[in-house]
Amino acid sequence: MTFQQHTPAPRAGGFTFKQFFVAHDRCAMKVGTDGVLLGAWAPLHKETRILDIGCGSGLVALMLAQRSGGRTPVDGVELDTAASAQASDNAALSPWADYIRIYQADIAAYAQAATARYSLIVSNPPYFSVGVDCASAQRAQARYTTTLTHDALLDCASRLLESGGRFCVVLPLQVADSFLRLAQQLAWYADIWVDVADSPARPVNRVLLSLRRHAVALTRASLIIRDDNRHYSASFQALTRDFYLSM
Repeated sequence: MTFQQHTPAPRAGGFTFKQFFVAHDRCAMKVGTDGVLLGAWAPLHKETRILDIGCGSGLVALMLAQRSGGRTPVDGVELDTAASAQASDNAALSPWADYIRIYQADIAAYAQAATARYSLIVSNPPYFSVGVDCASAQRAQARYTTTLTHDALLDCASRLLESGGRFCVVLPLQVADSFLRLAQQLAWYADIWVDVADSPARPVNRVLLSLRRHAVALTRASLIIRDDNRHYSASFQALTRDFYLSM
């Protein structure tokens, strides 16, 4: 099937990309840099099936559907009812409606019941165990690990990943080290670690991490989002130019 590129008209209540629109007014977590980074960066190698755990508005699932040429099934699992409904709507209005499925479910229950296995699993997971109060219970669920701990997330990914598959996450730097230590205790191996900084003068604040179930050499890299003039860096533009209207 051939997909014709069509840029949606910008509108309120969401974010317009080159080939799709993400409505997020019913979601606690809006379209943001973390999700865009994960969706644009996660390595694709002839994937057979892709899973987005905690898919929110469906942003990352849509980005991966676009990058895979609309030929790879992409599933999203989201616990929050409003967010999962909005993700389903976003997928249905995209050029890849036939390839994206959104499930409103707890990922632990989904992992126990699922028969499908995935060659690529991604997640922009909750990352704070404690913190300041959130504006709503919906936002707290998206940000805090009280509803999905990191060991539970890693266990679910292990159950759902096919042999030779890859699990990719985006995390704050202060969480990434402990996440990797936990993953290593559970027999995961890091093969790619990307330090992300907002500018050359700012410290690293995010990490893009790829995990495998077999031993592999670790590749480390870095990404700076904006240059000294506050323009998007050449490397960030190369990563996201297929998505952002301004690129």
